[in-house]
Amino acid sequence: MIPWLDPGDPFPAVSEAQSAPDGLLCAGEELTPERVLEAYRQGIFPWFSDGQPVLWWSTDPRMVLRVDELRISHSLKKRLRRMHDPMIEGDTHIEVRCDTAFEQVMRACAAPRDEEGGTWINEAMISTYTSLHRRGHAHSVETWIDGQLAGGLYGLSLGRMFFGESMFTRATDASKIALAHLVFFLKRLGCPMIDCQQQTAHLASMGARPVSRASFAAEVGRLVTLPAQVAWPSGSTMAFHQDGSDVRMTRA
Repeated sequence: MIPWLDPGDPFPAVSEAQSAPDGLLCAGEELTPERVLEAYRQGIFPWFSDGQPVLWWSTDPRMVLRVDELRISHSLKKRLRRMHDPMIEGDTHIEVRCDTAFEQVMRACAAPRDEEGGTWINEAMISTYTSLHRRGHAHSVETWIDGQLAGGLYGLSLGRMFFGESMFTRATDASKIALAHLVFFLKRLGCPMIDCQQQTAHLASMGARPVSRASFAAEVGRLVTLPAQVAWPSGSTMAFHQDGSDVRMTRA
């Protein structure tokens, strides 16, 4: 029997999460922005389907991507450089933007995948996270190709920690382009890692790896209290410097 949270109840310690199947910690009915922020600061996240109570999880191990360990394939690196080289003219125009289509990104991430019958990104999640977006906590990084939203990701930023939620793609490399731009921006933010929540082969191929729940929770507890080094570039386009060491922003 897992604990039931009434409004205002504190979360159990993450060490009390079940070891199987995925680190289920507790359940309740409250999914307010304040409750979500409280959870993330402790290394806890919501994940549930329509018809279920709000289920709160803290997986062990936890999948994370350290920004200094991002692996970019040779072909993707070449494409990123071509995107921002003014001397190269291509058949398509690719642009990466921040926070210009947050709800669109969430709904695209919620769309059924070929191998899946449903989604955990339901209307309750969309309502709560768009509220967090309006408050400046939730952000999207979007890949636009010829003026159309082709891929992207969204997540929460607290202090110097980024909690990745989901990504989608409608064109080759579109989500990877967004992730690469996010990683380079997070270096400016002073954020050392992205929480990827659960292990997937796709994220592992880009450098993500599992860490223990105890070490993750301890690091998160420290990072969320630190001030970010720069402000989020909401409403801006994002571009690599040509040496690939940084990103620059201009208003979208």
